[in-house]
Amino acid sequence: MGVEGRLFHGCVNGHQLVLMTDHGSMEGSRAILAQAVEILTGQPPVQVDARHFTDVGSGRMSAAGGVLRLEVPGEDLAVEAAGLLVYEIPPAERRRFEAFQHLLRRTRTVTLGSDAGAWRVATEKNLTVERFTHDGIAHMETVSLSRPSPIEAARAFDRLGRSAWARPTVGMGGKDVFHLTTDEQLREAACHYAACGSDWLLARDAENFDAGGRRHQFRVVVLEGRVVRVVEHVQDDPHAPCNEGQGAVSTLLETDELPYELAQLAVSAVKSVGLPFGGVDLAPANGGVVFEVNVHPMFGADRGLETVAIPYVAAHLAMM
Repeated sequence: MGVEGRLFHGCVNGHQLVLMTDHGSMEGSRAILAQAVEILTGQPPVQVDARHFTDVGSGRMSAAGGVLRLEVPGEDLAVEAAGLLVYEIPPAERRRFEAFQHLLRRTRTVTLGSDAGAWRVATEKNLTVERFTHDGIAHMETVSLSRPSPIEAARAFDRLGRSAWARPTVGMGGKDVFHLTTDEQLREAACHYAACGSDWLLARDAENFDAGGRRHQFRVVVLEGRVVRVVEHVQDDPHAPCNEGQGAVSTLLETDELPYELAQLAVSAVKSVGLPFGGVDLAPANGGVVFEVNVHPMFGADRGLETVAIPYVAAHLAMM
């Protein structure tokens, strides 16, 4: 029986398929996921704003009889979820969502990749580095810093070869990421993170340049142990993050265009942080190194529906 046959008009035993996202986010994944649900089931999902179910939200949730029931009194919404797709939760808000995730584990509701511990390891990059080190996932040498003294920061900078990337422990879209090559830049970065109240990391520069001298890396989306999407990023500015939001040019590739070793590295990185689904940023430089794993990778304008959203929804339906 195919996934459409398993779900009857978007409903199982009277329980609904729910799409929960942060409705304050402008990223755009919500609309693509809703479209994927309707394609596969013939019905739109019940859409719920995740902000109601953070530790400061007004939503009510219960797990009586193993059934997840969600209520938002102010919106006259009450739904029992047979399946729950959780997506587009901003990194800075994920800790506020953990109580809901713990309750979700006590239900029979089908969901994929919603484990609070795995989210935390992937979201907080100091924990990602610790896990990668433990599991032998190739990555650039990194030092975690929390309000470092000038001497501590300078020692870390020297240790990393005086060409390093600074980034916040929790971030998004390549913002507040700096390439440091001088002591003055190091001081400016330290002052910036102190003003933001942010812990941060320094990572040795991977020198991930292509033959034309441009920064070069891949975003690889992994779902249940297989690569479903590969995007190549190139960045003309050697001092800017190789991120589409920071000016990098992106090209969608066929999955078999990614070298096998890099595909396996991406699969291993997602497994290492404890997720069945994630977007891996990696580069072929230095024999292949992982920069990070994204809990909710953006789908992208080029075939994001077909390559990621539909397989992601189908994976949920296959478990129902």
